[in-house]
Amino acid sequence: MDVNLRFWSAEGKSFFQRFLHWADILDPTVLLKSRKEIEKSRLLLETSVQNLKEPVQDEQVKQAMKISLSSVHPGTGNIIPVVFRSPAFLPIASPMFFASFIQHRGAKQTFIWQLLFHAYTAGFAIANGNAAAKAEEITLSEKRLLLTTGAISYAALLGMFFGRILPIPLLACLGAFNVLVARGTEYENGIEVMDKDGNVIGVSKKAGMKAVEETALSRGALFGAALLIPESLLYFIQGSNFLLKNPHALAPLRLLLMVSSIGVLLPVSFSVFPQLGEIKRDDLETEILSSTEETQLFYNRGV
Repeated sequence: MDVNLRFWSAEGKSFFQRFLHWADILDPTVLLKSRKEIEKSRLLLETSVQNLKEPVQDEQVKQAMKISLSSVHPGTGNIIPVVFRSPAFLPIASPMFFASFIQHRGAKQTFIWQLLFHAYTAGFAIANGNAAAKAEEITLSEKRLLLTTGAISYAALLGMFFGRILPIPLLACLGAFNVLVARGTEYENGIEVMDKDGNVIGVSKKAGMKAVEETALSRGALFGAALLIPESLLYFIQGSNFLLKNPHALAPLRLLLMVSSIGVLLPVSFSVFPQLGEIKRDDLETEILSSTEETQLFYNRGV
């Protein structure tokens, strides 16, 4: 089992634990770490943390763990591209999120911003999803690429035409839809399931569906709430004397509220479901049932 997953197994059992860790992992300064520093951190963890069953106490190991969790894919061990690492989500997605839902002079600008936003979130979902099984482990299949491109375009068009009518429920649905399509190979081909010691028992489509559904639900809730909270607050304060005297302050205020909302809700969204997901043996495919006597198996949920 990868050291990242062993960490979540030991220190990610409760929502509160996961929330505190994600609030720390999402520190954008971690993005400044070089490849050499990341590799050094992984080497330190692999040599000093043999069995993570107790909370990490050593400060050097804690820092190395933070770098690893924010930069390395737990399924492949590869370093995630910097723009798709979890600490990059807030500074990159927030401006696009804001630009997608403000009034533009033409439909073309609205479509472009919607397209950029959904393209980025799809890329993030793929980069932080489960490593595809077998032949698709390294490269995207043509089918997956085509479906993801179609989903991005479809979401951008819906957002452009209906975003003003039903912005909050539409955005929540599109956020979930984006993840479901981008990570579709996980429930089509299956993902690896492991026993408590990290031994791979088999590949399960049912575990893949559970992982993608949980992530899609949390992503949809994140985007829906991130729009609902600022718009609700603006509804109550837009008649204030300050905004009446300074109408041009409305756009910066909306941006501040949206970024703040995403910043607060992001660690909540990532913490709702465990990173090391659990699934009952009886809920898995027949071929896996015959491979183990373990009653509970585990999988990487992804982000």
